[in-house]
Amino acid sequence: MKKSNLITGFIYLIAGVILLLIAIFTNTKLDSLLCGFAGVGIGPGLMIIFKYFYWNKPENKKRYQEKSEKEAIELHDELNIKLRDKSGHYAYVYGIIVICFSIVVFSILGQLEIITHSGIILLYLGAYLIFQLVICRIIYNHLLKRYR
Repeated sequence: MKKSNLITGFIYLIAGVILLLIAIFTNTKLDSLLCGFAGVGIGPGLMIIFKYFYWNKPENKKRYQEKSEKEAIELHDELNIKLRDKSGHYAYVYGIIVICFSIVVFSILGQLEIITHSGIILLYLGAYLIFQLVICRIIYNHLLKRYR
């Protein structure tokens, strides 16, 4: 494994510990959120560090090289590339459908006064929908220019 993986693991771990210390020594409404972020930093950080030392042991280097070659082959396999592209497209389309459906549902809930201040939710969902459509077009045009 690369040394950058070890550095990344230590950065995650240090960020998690800092957030945990902030959560412990301060008394804010964000303490539970800070504890959650601390766990998100500490857990993966420790796993990355463990994997780095595990795979760099002399007895595991050959297995790691085989594993890396296998992953590289699967990453660049044409079928996997096509399936990833298609699944990404479906996820995007279904995400747009869910956003549109959510706009309708929150509009109805706001009109029935079940949810107060639904306007901010509608503005956010509308802005997110527009962002998704615009960024899709920008990325498509960028990729089209690159491959022509």
